[in-house]
Amino acid sequence: MTIYPPFRDPTLLVAMQANGSLLMNADQYLFTILRRETVDTSVAQAVLNTLRPIIMSWANQYLAGIAPSGSFAKGTAIKSGTDIDLFISLKPETGETLREIYHSLRRRMQDVGLSPNVQNVSINVRVGSHSVDLVPGKRQNNLSTDHSLYRRRQDTWAQTNVLKHIQYVRNANRLQETRIIKLWRNQKGLDFPSFYLEMAVIAALSGTRSGNLSGNVLRVLEYLRDTFVNARFVDPANTNNFISDDLNMAERAAIQRAATAILGRTWGDLVS
Repeated sequence: MTIYPPFRDPTLLVAMQANGSLLMNADQYLFTILRRETVDTSVAQAVLNTLRPIIMSWANQYLAGIAPSGSFAKGTAIKSGTDIDLFISLKPETGETLREIYHSLRRRMQDVGLSPNVQNVSINVRVGSHSVDLVPGKRQNNLSTDHSLYRRRQDTWAQTNVLKHIQYVRNANRLQETRIIKLWRNQKGLDFPSFYLEMAVIAALSGTRSGNLSGNVLRVLEYLRDTFVNARFVDPANTNNFISDDLNMAERAAIQRAATAILGRTWGDLVS
C-alpha cells in the first residue's frame, strides 16, 4: 500500500510501505523519480553518429555542423519521454529557400527508410528505439550563430539561436523542477512544447531562492493555474518571436485546467 498525502504541506510523508519501514517526504519522492528518469547522454551522440553520413550527403558542401540541441543539451531530458534533438546548421550561402531545405531533408529521410513525420520546425524520425527531431536551419552570416528556421504550420520563417536557448535554460538553474514538470506533461498527455515549458518554469520561479524541490514544483503549478494563460513569453534570442504563440488560448487553458486539477490531488498523482 502506498500513501500519498495532498499537496497542502510538501513536507508530509508521501510514500510508506505497508509495514511502515520506508518513509519518504515529498523531496525524497521527487528525487527518486528524477534518478529513475536520468538519461544516458551518450545516446544522443550515438544517434548523431548514425545519422551524420546521411545528413552530410544531403547537405553536400553546405553543412556547417550538426549538434545535439533541445533537452539533452539543456539538461532537462527525461528517460521515459524525451526526443533527441539534432540541430543541422547550414552555411549562409546555401541556395535553397528555407521551405525547400525543410522538405528536401524530409524527402531524404524518406528515401533512406526512416519514415519521417513533419512537425513545425523539425522532422521526426526513428533511429532504432529512439525518437529523433531533426531541425534544419540556415546560418544568417558567418559572424553570428543566429539561424533562420522554417515554420511549417505558418509557412513562414523565424530567426532564432539555439545556443542562446541552451544557455538561457542551463543558466537559470531550474533543471530539476523542469524535469518534474515535463514528466507531468508527458504522463498527462498535455500539448506543451518543451522550450515554452522551460520558460514557464523559469518565469514561475523568478526571484525565488533555491528552496526545496517540492516547494518549487508547487510554485510552478500555481503559476500555471493563476498566471500562465495570459503571460507572454519572448524568445530570448529574438524579441520579435513570441514563444507563447506556439499554443492558442484553448491549448493554454488546457494546461491551466490540468494544473488546477492536480493541485487538489497528491504527489503520487502528479508523477509516478
